[in-house]
Amino acid sequence: MCDTQVLLSRGAVWFAKNSDREPDEPQPVIRVPAVRADPERRLRVTYIDVDQVPDRHAVILSKPSWIWGAEMGANDRGVVIGNEAIFSRVMESAPALLGMDLVRLGLERGGTAREALAVITSLLERHGQGGPAGYRDKRMHYDSSFLIADAGEAWILETAAREWVAKRVEHAAAISNCLTLGGDYDLHSSRLDVFARDRGRSAGERPVDFARAFDGRVIPWLAGAHRRLALSRRCLVQTAIAGASFERTAAHLRSHAGGSDDPLAGSNGDVCMHAAGPLRRSQSCGSMISRLAPGDARHFFTGTSAPCLSIFRPATFDDEPASVLTDERAPARAWLWRRHERVHRRALFDAGFRRRLREERDAAEAEIFRRASAAKLDHEALHDVDAIARRWQARQEELAVATTMRLPLRPAALFWRRLERQEEAHAVSP
Repeated sequence: MCDTQVLLSRGAVWFAKNSDREPDEPQPVIRVPAVRADPERRLRVTYIDVDQVPDRHAVILSKPSWIWGAEMGANDRGVVIGNEAIFSRVMESAPALLGMDLVRLGLERGGTAREALAVITSLLERHGQGGPAGYRDKRMHYDSSFLIADAGEAWILETAAREWVAKRVEHAAAISNCLTLGGDYDLHSSRLDVFARDRGRSAGERPVDFARAFDGRVIPWLAGAHRRLALSRRCLVQTAIAGASFERTAAHLRSHAGGSDDPLAGSNGDVCMHAAGPLRRSQSCGSMISRLAPGDARHFFTGTSAPCLSIFRPATFDDEPASVLTDERAPARAWLWRRHERVHRRALFDAGFRRRLREERDAAEAEIFRRASAAKLDHEALHDVDAIARRWQARQEELAVATTMRLPLRPAALFWRRLERQEEAHAVSP
């Protein structure tokens, strides 16, 4: 489960996403350089081969460790994309492209939001989508929706099997784990009318009401998709009135519908998702914020679980090191995502630790965002900003292991205890 939102405000486009996955699924942030004149003819994505292209943009990706593609990311041309799981009534299970493969392909090959949209839809129509999309749960299959943006425009793209519709965003939009586009869209697949009629999803009306024809009912309801969508839309309205900023966008990604400081007291209606049992199996495993303006794209990632217990830190396309970036060749225990899990899991059950973490995070992040909002963000400034996040991280990791803690007797604690036993039994490296 995931939530993505975009806002066009005062000459800039603001993009944000929480990526909700299985709670023990690492989601590192990686940087892949641009490629020119690649002689390779074919590319292996997660499950299938597709035609390769010789020239590709550099990308920064927040990606599940075992998948070729990504949940969200940006390219060096100022394009950003995030995707959502959609449990359509016409899903196909055979291995094909995953929605996450399409995110990465769109970023590598699209120099604008419109180009990325064309890349994704053409590959979708040719290869279809399908295959297990879960880390441990290989029964998990889904179609995808996408938010695609650059400094000039943003698009919602929703899919069902190989069919799709797309709508240009006028002011603001949010997507979650449900279809949102009815008959009001700007573009659509060429066979949509025929496909909907042949599958019994339409009586021949034009345009096809995409959401009514193809959206599932049970899983979006159980997953709280419509409640999270409503919460995201309220946040967008408030931000449009107050004015967009990194601070307000981060606060929205940290939203708990009930307003509780206890992350385990929430529900599937929370934008900031915390796994807590069989009915709340998803966890926000990574978060991203981007501000896109002509010639100036700024990207921030947590690189860790639970944005309400994490800090946003910058990532750029130059050769400068950044603490949020992971070398996937390094031992998994050294990854930022893995290291922060000690902090994250301590904070779930230790109210005092959680309160101190957030107080110190808020102070550090305020300085990070203050400097990030400067007219010019040079190499020295980026280094200083990243150093603030590094110091905060090191302190939290030290405090998390300084004393032992006994887990409380509550259902969520039993869930996490079972998860840790499962991790130890499998000893799975990404």
